[in-house]
Amino acid sequence: MSRYDVVIAGGGHNGLVAAAYLARAGSKVLVLERLGHAGGLAVSTRAFPGVDVRLSRYSYLVSLLPTKIARDLGLGLELRRRRYASYTPKDRTGLLVDNGDAARTAASFRDVTGGTADHQAWQDFYGLVGRVARTLAPTLLEPLRPAAEIERLVGPQAWRDLFRRPIGEVVDERFGDDTVRGVVLTDALIGTFADPATDLLANRCFLYHVIGDGTGEWNVPVGGMGAVSGAIEEAARRAGARIVTGAEIVGIAPSGEVTFRTARDAERGGRHPGQHEGQREGQHEGQHDGQHDGQHDAEHEEHTVTGGHVLVNLPPAVLDRLLGRPDTVPEGAQLKVNMVLSRLPRLKDPAVDPKAAFSGTFHINEGRDQLARAYEQAAGGRIPDLPPAEVYCHSLTDPSVLGPELRGRAETMTLFGLHMPARLFREDPERARAEALRATFASVDSVLAEPLQDCLLRAPDGTPCVEARTPVDLETETGLPGGHIFHRDLSWPYAGEGGWGVETEHERILLCGAGARRGGGVSGIPGHNAAMALLTGGGRA
Repeated sequence: MSRYDVVIAGGGHNGLVAAAYLARAGSKVLVLERLGHAGGLAVSTRAFPGVDVRLSRYSYLVSLLPTKIARDLGLGLELRRRRYASYTPKDRTGLLVDNGDAARTAASFRDVTGGTADHQAWQDFYGLVGRVARTLAPTLLEPLRPAAEIERLVGPQAWRDLFRRPIGEVVDERFGDDTVRGVVLTDALIGTFADPATDLLANRCFLYHVIGDGTGEWNVPVGGMGAVSGAIEEAARRAGARIVTGAEIVGIAPSGEVTFRTARDAERGGRHPGQHEGQREGQHEGQHDGQHDGQHDAEHEEHTVTGGHVLVNLPPAVLDRLLGRPDTVPEGAQLKVNMVLSRLPRLKDPAVDPKAAFSGTFHINEGRDQLARAYEQAAGGRIPDLPPAEVYCHSLTDPSVLGPELRGRAETMTLFGLHMPARLFREDPERARAEALRATFASVDSVLAEPLQDCLLRAPDGTPCVEARTPVDLETETGLPGGHIFHRDLSWPYAGEGGWGVETEHERILLCGAGARRGGGVSGIPGHNAAMALLTGGGRA
């Protein structure tokens, strides 16, 4: 049986970050990944046959990845700042937040709200948020601090308004305009099914969306999300980590033993740690848990390795299953739609260039009251009549994702729909997905001057370039329980028990994925913290 200092279960970006740090420190590291590629859901994909466009199929923007991690690992990444933060249509005008022109932003607030009060409230509120971001961001890469210390660091007003009172209540108190309230609240609902008027889960979601790297800015990765994971994978390999793809983990023991399956034949499967160096590492995409057919034993073989520690870059519910204990499946709540357009759609607002509106976050029916109505309908078991959503066009900031023949002739568009919990798609996934997509296109069309579908590029076979993924699709296709993009509900960035937030009840097993405390999003933070817990002796080794 092969032995490693650390075995990392799951080769997503967090597992790769942990591998890079540990291998650089001299540890013998093995990374096992079920899919035929590393990177998890932070990947770029040519989703439409015959269309040379690399879409960030799942995760699509970068905010939480700390500059420190990129610097430590020597990542050759380019992250571009978006000139326009957001545009929110309202009737025949709209709220444009222009990072490069404060006067234009102020004028837009006046046009939409009819005065200056909400713009001043916006500046005051995000001034407070900015101070919290600069204070909290460094603590994400340190052992957990107690709540009382975080309260002291951020100050009494921020503690009260962001940590202790429902964010919906705070927003209602600070802002008078429904559109402005909604723009603020969307950051509290991305990937989270909650009522911001009552549920502090929305506060936690808000915090993680506004504190990234001390600025809270959401930046565009040049080359798509695959460039992010690719750079981290390269850093891990350069440091000496062993990465085996096509390796499906089927068991983890508290003793540190990890059992996994690979394809039996070397051309289809991964070179396991006991094979000689001349054989290939696998590019075969492993099957999903619970979906093995009767030929599985004939086509695959099992291997066991032992780690001094096992870092788990898998959802906690998957870890529970692997340890043979009952699992609690979380619930994701989003509709992700990837598109390629032949041109940008026209806006009802003639004063705003579509390139400006769509290069930032374009809010669709996300006013405060619209969000509340959609939540009520979804909580009642129905797809919202007018689903709230937001879109942005990666290619406007980074045209490199388009093939040479499509540059100047096409644009990517990514849509993230809110209040689409997995429960809506369980009974009849195909029908519910089609219904959600129809309702979402109708919602988008309600704020445009022309139907979005008229702008879709068509593949060589004549099919429109659009694909939709529900939480149930994510669960089926990627193994994410409940399709929850954060693996489970986000936690506060503090804890009374201390530690790094990666510990489990088993001494040799640590979390290093989004399900760890201070996880979620493409950040690398849990991977960094798991590695530091071991390297500093904080992993109870």
